[in-house]
Amino acid sequence: MELNNYEVTAFDTHAMRIDGDDSRENRWHQIIRIVDLRKDPVLKNGIVLLGFAVEEGVRRNHGRPGASTGPACLRDVLINLPAGEITKGALIDAGTIRCAAGDLEQSQQQLARCVAYIISNGGFPIVLGGGHEISYGHFQGVKKVRDGKTGIINFDAHFDLRTPKPAGNSGTSFYQIAMDEQRTGGSYHYLAIGIQSISNTQLLFDRAQTLNVRWISRDKFHPMYATKNDEVLKRFLAEIDHLYLTVDMDVFAAAFAPGVSAPAFNGIIPDAYFLAVFDALINSKKLVSMDLAEFNPAFDRDKCTARFAAELIFRAVQSKHKQIKTGL
Repeated sequence: MELNNYEVTAFDTHAMRIDGDDSRENRWHQIIRIVDLRKDPVLKNGIVLLGFAVEEGVRRNHGRPGASTGPACLRDVLINLPAGEITKGALIDAGTIRCAAGDLEQSQQQLARCVAYIISNGGFPIVLGGGHEISYGHFQGVKKVRDGKTGIINFDAHFDLRTPKPAGNSGTSFYQIAMDEQRTGGSYHYLAIGIQSISNTQLLFDRAQTLNVRWISRDKFHPMYATKNDEVLKRFLAEIDHLYLTVDMDVFAAAFAPGVSAPAFNGIIPDAYFLAVFDALINSKKLVSMDLAEFNPAFDRDKCTARFAAELIFRAVQSKHKQIKTGL
C-alpha cells in the first residue's frame, strides 16, 4: 500500500520498563509487533494501534493546538501497561499518519485506506488521535469494507454537525458523513452521548433532529436514568450491522481529563456507570473499530488524561483479545 506522510513507530527504549524474565511480568512493549503498512503485513486476529497525529481540523475550527502530539504521548504510557494474558504478536502497532502542508483531506483519505486494510485483513483498529477530524476518515475506511448499516456511537460534549466552510474541520465530521450517506443512498445512524447545551448552538440541536440523530445529554448520562439509557443503546445497536465507536476526551469533566482541546468543567464523570456502558460497547460483537480523539498533551497534568485514555484502550484491547482467543 502506498502512503504519504506515514511513519513506522519507533518506541523510546529509555521509557521502557522491564520487570524480569518471567513472561507473566511482560509489558506491552515486550509483546507488541511493529509493522509497516506500506509492506502489506499480515494482521489476522491482531489488535492494531494506528496513530493519527493530525490537528489541522482543530486549527481550522479555531481550537488550541497540541492534539497532533497525542499518539506519541499515548504510546509512551501504553508501552508499559501489563500484558496480562495477551500473547506475543497479538498486539500490533501499525505506525502513524501525519499531515503535510495543511492537507487534512489527504490525511483523512490515507486514514480511510489504512482502516480499510486493517479490517479487511482480519485486524481490529484502535486509532489514536489527533483531532476529531479523525472520524470522517475513520468512518470512510469502515464503509469501504463493511456492507450493511454502520452506526456511530460518539462520546462527546459536541454534536460535531457543523457545515464545512468551505473545508471540513474537527467539528464537521458527522455532518460530512451524513451528507455522504444521503448522496450514496445509505442510511445514517448516529448516537451521541454526553451532549451539553452549553457546548452546542440551537442550530446544531435542530440539525441533529433533522438528521434523526439520537443523543443522551450529559445531564441524563447518570445511573438514575440507566434503564432508559440502556433502552436507547439497545434500540440503536439492534438497527445496525456494524459499530464504530469514537471517544472524544473532552466529553469528560476537566478534573479527570484536563488535557483536551476544549475542556469541559462539568463533563461526564468516568465512574462505575460510565465504565459499565463503555465495557458493554467494547464487548459488543458488532464493534468493528474505535478511536480516541482530542487528547492534547500540551494541557495535560501529570499525564492524567494520557493515563485515563490508556485505561480505555487497555480495556478495549483486553476485551477484543478475549473475544478473538475464545472465538466469541
